[in-house]
Amino acid sequence: MKKENNPKKAVVLLSGGLDSATVLYHAKAKGYECHCLLFRYGQRHEKELKAARQIAKKAGCFFHVIAITLPWCTSSLTDRTQQLPSGHRLEKKAMPLVSLPTTYVPGRNTIFISFALSFAETIGAGTIFIGANAVDYSGYPDCRPDYYTAWNRLLRSLGTTMKIQTPLIRLTKEGIIRAGLALGVPYGLTWSCYKGASTPCGECDSCRYRAKGFRKAGIGDPALKKLT
Repeated sequence: MKKENNPKKAVVLLSGGLDSATVLYHAKAKGYECHCLLFRYGQRHEKELKAARQIAKKAGCFFHVIAITLPWCTSSLTDRTQQLPSGHRLEKKAMPLVSLPTTYVPGRNTIFISFALSFAETIGAGTIFIGANAVDYSGYPDCRPDYYTAWNRLLRSLGTTMKIQTPLIRLTKEGIIRAGLALGVPYGLTWSCYKGASTPCGECDSCRYRAKGFRKAGIGDPALKKLT
């Protein structure tokens, strides 16, 4: 028998980075019972997954690690023979597919949301949260507002009341960090760097957007303080 969707039960896509940790704490503050999905999809290192586990435990939330393979994927996040890009100009505008950085993983959010939808239907959750952002980002097409508008249109066409929420999508990194600090997000536990070294590289897009956010917020990065 199909379960009824509980509007206050949510599936949260948790990568272990700054944005996903913030969206988890946002959902908790809104009174949602959060169930976190973590993905091992062949990424270069386990640092984010380790961080995601710690964040979910700190938040007192259920979590599940899903292992999938993308054998056709040539993203530099999954192909260790490729060099990760660094030092690019930080762009805010959306870019065409042909101009995307090599860190783009084709269809990643589509795949993750499909798993989240299946899981949400199974446990009767009425909401899926994802920390997508289309301001301080690398131009990935599956982080743009129109993409999530299309997903919610699809969900309505299926006759479900389930919704995907993207509360961070129009915030700057500074805005995300300020909101997260007010919510008590343990940023010292998060990991954003594309590389899996003992310390963040400070050069990849993810590191640079993160550093920009903390700098503009006038706050030191707790994750870096923890390493010193």
